[in-house]
Order: sequence, then C-alpha cells, then structure tokens
Amino acid sequence: MKTVAFYDTKPYDREYFERNPDSGRLKWQFHEFRLSAQTVASARGADAVCVFVNDRPDAGCLEALRGLGVGLIALRCAGFNNVDMAAARRLGMRVVRVPAYSPHAVAEHTVGLLLTLNRKIHRAYNRVREYNFSLSGLVGFDLFGKTVGVVGTGRIGRIAAQIFRGFGSKVMAYDPMPQQAWAVEHGVTYADLDTVLAAADILTLHLPLTPETHHLLGERTLERMKPGAFIVNTSRGKLIDSAALIRHLKSGHIGGVALDVYEEEEGVFFEDHSGSMMQDDELALLISFPNVLITSHQAFLTHEALTEIARVTTDNLVRWDAGSGLAEETVVV
Repeated sequence: MKTVAFYDTKPYDREYFERNPDSGRLKWQFHEFRLSAQTVASARGADAVCVFVNDRPDAGCLEALRGLGVGLIALRCAGFNNVDMAAARRLGMRVVRVPAYSPHAVAEHTVGLLLTLNRKIHRAYNRVREYNFSLSGLVGFDLFGKTVGVVGTGRIGRIAAQIFRGFGSKVMAYDPMPQQAWAVEHGVTYADLDTVLAAADILTLHLPLTPETHHLLGERTLERMKPGAFIVNTSRGKLIDSAALIRHLKSGHIGGVALDVYEEEEGVFFEDHSGSMMQDDELALLISFPNVLITSHQAFLTHEALTEIARVTTDNLVRWDAGSGLAEETVVV
C-alpha cells in the first residue's frame, strides 16, 4: 500500500477523497500547509505527493522529494504551470493531473459571475438585507444581442460559448487551434485576437498559463478593447496584468471585471484573512472598486467536480501503485 502526502488540504478535499471507494487502497497523510522547499521534509516516508494550484513543486522541492523516495506528483487540478516540468523529467518523476474534472462547473461560474456583476445582484442582496429596496444604481444591460469574445475554446471555453449563445448573444472566439466544425454547429465565429478584443462587449478568458499567454491582457491589448467592455477571468490569474487592468478601470475604458483568479493569489485565496490587513495593495484596490467582483478561485467547487477530482486522482495513484499503467490522458510526464 502506497503512502500519499496530501498538501493544502481543505475539509471538502478530505471529505471527497475519503468517500472515494478506492481510497482505502492508499495510506493518506493529510497536511493543511502547502508543499514547498521549506515544507518538503514532511513528505518523508511518502511514496507520492498530491498537490494543488498553490503548492510549489519547483526544482529544489522536487530534488528533495526524489531524495526522500517520492516517485509521483499527483496534481488534483488541470493546470501544471506550478510544477518545474524540466526538473521532473530530469529526475525521472512521473507527474499526473486531472485534465477535465467538470468543464460545466467553471463555465457556469463564468456566466454566474458576469450576471451578478452586470445586474449588480451582490449589491442588491446587501441592500435588501438592510431593508433598502431602492433600485438606484442597479441598472445593468441585456446579454441578448451583445457580442461575447471567448478567448480559448477548449472544453470550458466551448461550453461557456454555448451558454452565451443560449442568451441570444453573438459569440466571437479566438484560439490558435480553432474548432471549426463546433463553431459552425453552434453559430460561433472565429477571428484573430485583435478583432475579438475590438468587437467584444464581454470578454471571457479560458486559456492555460504559458509563456505566450502570460499577461495576455496587458497595457497594449487592454487599449484595443471596446470602451466599456466587461472582462471575466475564471482561468489563470497571470493572464491579466493587474496593474494595467487597474489603470484601465480608473480611466473608465474597462466597464467592469469579474475574477475568480488573481495573479498573486498564492497565500491569499483559500484562506481566511478577515482578521488581518490585506498586504496586496493591488488586490485591495480591485476589491474596493464598485465595478469589480472577485471570488476566491471557487469556479471548480461543485459536487460533481470534487467527486471527479477525487476519482481521477485516486485512480492515478492506485494504478501507479499496482504498476498497471497510468491513464494516458492524465499523464504530464
């Protein structure tokens, strides 16, 4: 029976992993703190580690893990930009992930964020709780007839586009590898990025974080956007240059922003900081803007997604333990 050191554990993680039918085939060591070069000694005695988006399996951490006898890094998420892949290859360590836990969860949260921000539902909710039933300042706009730019048409982006089409929105998309047959079926038009930026009333991001997509929305690209446009990001925080975004919000060029991710979210998101001062000035400023809505990386947080994350991650670990071969679609290296 393999021992798995499980990092950045939250109550819902433990609940869903322990209820998985195959969980008894592994010995779990749940840690609430994150994995990093400073905490790696806690993996002593483990055969594998299970990590999430804000753990830090960099080169130094991986070398220490290898020295402790750890042979597998099991990501319980789709992204793997936080793992030093070159070091993992050099050390002969396997890295697996959950490529598609629930694209519907993230796509639906994307639309929910936009509706909440646009129709000011969060502000109306707080007013009514104080018996303030005034409608002043709560005017939004119809999604019907608006142009939605979908940047990235993988599983999540395609589902988000289809939901927006259901509202009667015109959908334009950008992707280096366009899905033309899908686009024709669902009435979506592909265009180059500059064209999408200039046309979109609403822009939603659904891309992985790579060197090419880092700060995809920065000073130059934000300038090209339609005045008053809304932006939604439920993908990766570093797709947006926060300082440039703040400048364009202050100038009024960007009409509103809904974020489930933030470029410097590590150490902030997933934790309770209500009793302390916010140390990130840019995040504190964004939270203070009336036309910005932020949730704490919760787009994935549905029963279906958590069940699938536990199933695929546990299956990866059990297969590796049994030497029966990993599911090909989950293998990164």
